Amino acid sequence: MTKARKTPEELRSHRWFGGESMRAFSHRGRWRQLGFEPGDYAGKPIIGIVNTWSEMNTCHGHFPERVQAIKRGVLQAGGFPIELPAISLGEILMKPTTMLYRNLLALETEELLRSYPIDGAVLMGGCDKTTPALLMGASSMNIPSIYVPAGPMLRGYWNGKTLGSGTDHWKYYTEFRAGKVSAETVDEVLAGTARSAGTCMTMGTAATMMSLAETLGMTLPGASSIPAPDSNHAVMATASGRRIVEMVWEDVKPSDIMTRTAFENAITVDMAIGGSTNAIIHLVAMAGRVHVDLPLTRFDDISKTTPWLANIRPSGEHLMEDFYYAGGLRALIAELGDLIDGSCMTVAGTTLGENCTNAEIHNDDVIRRVDNALSPDGGTVVLFGNLALDGCVIKQSAADPSLLNHTGPAVVFKDRADMEARVDDPDLEVTPESVLVLQNAGPVGAPGMPEWGLLPIPKKILAQGVRDMVRISDARMSGTSYGTCVLHVAPEAHVGGTLGLVQDGDLITLDVNGRILNLHVDDAELARRRADWRPHRTIPERGYVSMYAQHVTQANKGCDFDYLQAGMAIEEPEIF
Repeated sequence: MTKARKTPEELRSHRWFGGESMRAFSHRGRWRQLGFEPGDYAGKPIIGIVNTWSEMNTCHGHFPERVQAIKRGVLQAGGFPIELPAISLGEILMKPTTMLYRNLLALETEELLRSYPIDGAVLMGGCDKTTPALLMGASSMNIPSIYVPAGPMLRGYWNGKTLGSGTDHWKYYTEFRAGKVSAETVDEVLAGTARSAGTCMTMGTAATMMSLAETLGMTLPGASSIPAPDSNHAVMATASGRRIVEMVWEDVKPSDIMTRTAFENAITVDMAIGGSTNAIIHLVAMAGRVHVDLPLTRFDDISKTTPWLANIRPSGEHLMEDFYYAGGLRALIAELGDLIDGSCMTVAGTTLGENCTNAEIHNDDVIRRVDNALSPDGGTVVLFGNLALDGCVIKQSAADPSLLNHTGPAVVFKDRADMEARVDDPDLEVTPESVLVLQNAGPVGAPGMPEWGLLPIPKKILAQGVRDMVRISDARMSGTSYGTCVLHVAPEAHVGGTLGLVQDGDLITLDVNGRILNLHVDDAELARRRADWRPHRTIPERGYVSMYAQHVTQANKGCDFDYLQAGMAIEEPEIF
């Protein structure tokens, strides 16, 4: 349905600056302190550019240049751009995990857009948690918004070898722990993967979430695949600035774009690209902000019918720069054909199908044809069982196929510190058939659900030439990681989930085809253990972490704050 174009008097910012009230005079007068006079902004859409740049965020180093490109586009279209710095969630340096602060950025974004005279928003993100956080906050506020993805960095090189960020780090670090390579080699490899601004150039969480933001319709067509240093990235940023001004006049809001069908398209693309397991948590949280319920079973249903097409590390062979040259996300979506509902509207004012009409695959090894898919089903699957009553996930595309149906005895670590202290102990009772279990690494137990799910292989097992084992936790795993890692076990150990009752030697069965994760302990014994169970640690009593632990939902519900999920409409501030 076409909406009537707004008039200048209908702009949200007019409530601040229009008329002859005392506050209107004050607002106009004090903006002169910044060199702005009414002729600069009166009757124009005021565009808030939410910029998550900082010198601690390695993925967003080019944002100071891109924000100027966005401003140029806004001015070209007759809008007035205002930069709004927001907390920068730098995946590499922020501890214990950026996931702890995703909801904080979402809340900050919502409140920045609510409390200031903003008519439309350009959201600048890319580093893993910034994409979902920005979209969560903007969709809750529900004013016209467009997302500008940071884009992946250039492919890595070292000694004539092509490297992928994260993925090759894990591989070379494992060989270092096994005594096969030196510390100097690991340093050189990491230097070789950090050649430009931008996010990880593997199909990690950053690349996955940028791709899903485009699939949802929240970016301009093709925006998510452009490498950060490419000149087309700046062109895209400027075009996004122009487009948001028109979106304000047209009153195109996130609720018009982020529909149930759009989210099901995003799940389909996530499976086709072999996306990060983290995407499931983020999509559930994002959908919850717009009254869309996404049960884990829906992810698995879609996974069963979606071919895996993107041959990108860590599951495949190539990198995101290759993906862009091969045709990018639009080409992959076009290849999916009827698996995608092309009628969904996008921020461009066109449908997703229209955006992909002329897209072509230029390298069908990087982006496979459906009849030559890497797998007939998706990269991620959902498991249930008495060990994960509310579900868990595994990225089967990055796992050892021989371990996807496996039964073995548990080797249990109570928390990350316990694992670090004992995993390389020569006396650790572990074999290649063992199942490594990490407890108390979930949303509340860690807190923040860090990326600890890639449990290290014990050195005594590495010495036998083994490079993968079944590993289970209530933690997450970096999207750049690989291995037979069962993640997001819910309920988590800290809140009384069965995971917290597992003991050394208990037999555990992983059956990926059967979608099962079971603990072979009878109900009577589990009841006895539960009666003796106590939380592993106390919740902090002060600060943001205390608030987080009290209000965060479990992984199957998206780890959002319970009071931020969809509910009553956001109230506009009173202007006195």
